[in-house]
Amino acid sequence: MANPKNASIATTNIFNLPEPSRVEGGDNSNFLTQLYYALNSMSLLLNLKETGQYSPQEFTCGQQYKFGNKPQQVVRKVIDFGALPNAGTKNVAHGITFNASTVFTRIYGAATDPAGINYLPLPYASTTLNNNIELKVDTTNVTVTTGINRAAFTKTYIVLEWLKF
Repeated sequence: MANPKNASIATTNIFNLPEPSRVEGGDNSNFLTQLYYALNSMSLLLNLKETGQYSPQEFTCGQQYKFGNKPQQVVRKVIDFGALPNAGTKNVAHGITFNASTVFTRIYGAATDPAGINYLPLPYASTTLNNNIELKVDTTNVTVTTGINRAAFTKTYIVLEWLKF
């Protein structure tokens, strides 16, 4: 059956099949109970698996945070941020409705310079202060601040993940 400690599903299930004489019109309740249990266990574990979908629409991604007995689902949304700014700040509206209970679990992204074939993680940390790239979110926008010209990085995707209480 299912193993909740590592969220894996058994590759082999052994069922107590009914005797051939009992299949038609007989009592198959034990077999059906075992089958129901196996399918239910698989469903529960599959629902715990993180879905690898990244979308501009809000999407429940399968991650859960447990606080007491009530697990909270993580919602994911990808922001197509476009080009990074030239030594300054750029805001892009995210379209998420917040309330006082909204809690972010991850804010991250990556920027691509297709001409120079360079890539940067976001946020970006460097020992040279003006090379740093700040990434933050408020109730309206995703904001990126660069210390030097990063406008060559024209393709930027930012992933937001939060708990919806």
